[in-house]
Amino acid sequence: METLKVLIALITIVGVVYFLVKKYDTKLVLLVAGVFMATVALEPMIAFDSFAKRMTTGGLIQSICSVLGFAAVMKITECDKHLINLLAGLLKKAGIFLVPVATLLTFAINIALPSAAGCAAAVGSIFIPLLIYSGVRPVMAAAAVFSGTYGSMLNPGLSHNPFIAKLAGISVLDVIDNHKLAVIASIVIASIVLGMLAIYLKEHKGYVSEDEDFKISTDFKVNPLFAFINIIPLIILILGFTGTVPMLKMGVAQAMLIGIFVAVILTRTNPSEVSKKFFDGMGGAYANILGIIITATVFVSGLKALGAVDVFIDFLISNPNLAGIGATVGPFLLAIVVGSGDAAAFAFNEAVTPHAESLGMKIQDMGSLSAISGAIGRTMSPLAGAVIVCAGFAKVDTIDVVKRTALGMILGLVSVYVLLAM
Repeated sequence: METLKVLIALITIVGVVYFLVKKYDTKLVLLVAGVFMATVALEPMIAFDSFAKRMTTGGLIQSICSVLGFAAVMKITECDKHLINLLAGLLKKAGIFLVPVATLLTFAINIALPSAAGCAAAVGSIFIPLLIYSGVRPVMAAAAVFSGTYGSMLNPGLSHNPFIAKLAGISVLDVIDNHKLAVIASIVIASIVLGMLAIYLKEHKGYVSEDEDFKISTDFKVNPLFAFINIIPLIILILGFTGTVPMLKMGVAQAMLIGIFVAVILTRTNPSEVSKKFFDGMGGAYANILGIIITATVFVSGLKALGAVDVFIDFLISNPNLAGIGATVGPFLLAIVVGSGDAAAFAFNEAVTPHAESLGMKIQDMGSLSAISGAIGRTMSPLAGAVIVCAGFAKVDTIDVVKRTALGMILGLVSVYVLLAM
């Protein structure tokens, strides 16, 4: 009977992957799969109870919703445009290092603007035409921006960071401090590899386009103060966390709210419009990001009801050397297939990561390894929203873009595994 239950769980997992590849709503797929498995196990209330419990996880709601609300405010005040255009000025001076510098600058911007697709849209609209105008081939220009769209792993409000912090019983900034070296090492490796590939393929200079869409505008006047507003919450959190300025020690939500007040005062944007956008952003965060976390919890509860999680954990306990590999390869491969690393990473972290210490790893190491692996896998998936945006700006195929990002991402993944699992 137990074998039959595990077999049903495996078939359900295959079904989940199939429907995600077919672009069915992630939340719907995870929710239905979780309820189905719990019902088969004759314990349907386990799924519904897990849904209700995860709905009110305070730390997650505060961090994630406030960050996405802040991002919405940066958009309406156009502070994000000032930041991107300011850094575009640095890009113009990069010379033969245009491609890796574009990747690193996108990565840096993505820390402040944590949505991958949103960052790709904001950055890509400026950086991609600028790269092409500077002689970089369109497909490489798209790859340069797309490669940098997982800088959000260093943002305190990124959904994975507070999730891991709660599992490990530590602060969000402790989580980031723990994995920052792995994330930075991976993007440095990926950007260097992409730059070398651009030179090898002769796509780093010499391209001339007659397309009017690739003409760059020099009309935008950058206000450095407005650009600085984007990183005020991050500065507050870092100064408070490190003890440099003890009075600034506060939560993510408080720091984001201070940043919003500063933005309203300095940009003189209509406070009513800002308030509306802020709460719209918070609502969108709950619907789109926390929704995935909640339904991933339901999915895992179904797997637990069928006994599949216990079987998997027992296997890892018997083979502890495979724990790090499982946390790396699983989310990575699924992210490539479905174009999103969130579902796989949240499911793995919900089911397996709480047992990390019995597998010879720290909870924060395994949690970060899974989340980063999913993000890197997504950054070489032709189905990812961010690559579709970048490819659209460059007027190229997504497959051609990920052919160029793949090698750097794989080598970056290896560095993450070495730094967090070995």
